[in-house]
Amino acid sequence: MRTSPGAAYDLGYHVVWCPKYRRPVLGGRVKDRLEELVRARAGEHDWEIVALEVMPGQVRLFVKPCPKNSPSYVAGRFKGFTSHHPRAEFPRLRFRLPTLWSRSCLVAMVGPVSAETVRRCSETQYERAPKAGGRA
Repeated sequence: MRTSPGAAYDLGYHVVWCPKYRRPVLGGRVKDRLEELVRARAGEHDWEIVALEVMPGQVRLFVKPCPKNSPSYVAGRFKGFTSHHPRAEFPRLRFRLPTLWSRSCLVAMVGPVSAETVRRCSETQYERAPKAGGRA
């Protein structure tokens, strides 16, 4: 639980974004640099990074921002900051892609339930769903 003047909150966003055309360009030194940049941007805004995974074809981030920051704002800060610097440092990215990131991203809100609870619920959703052709 975090606090600010007049508020207590526990808010998390699961943010996922991909390179343009889903090209697998986020490996090696690019991966390491992206992790540094994401952590730096979070630090500038005083956002807590709970989990960060950079894979060749996507970035997955679980971040806890303050409630004043909308999901689109948070995603935009990370995507904008992490697009410019790697393309300047790694010319092969500029050569292969017109822009580093695709225009879309996924942002899901995560509340005060644990990640384990979310995982368990997701894994058992088909067990709890009504059977086809049966009564609801």
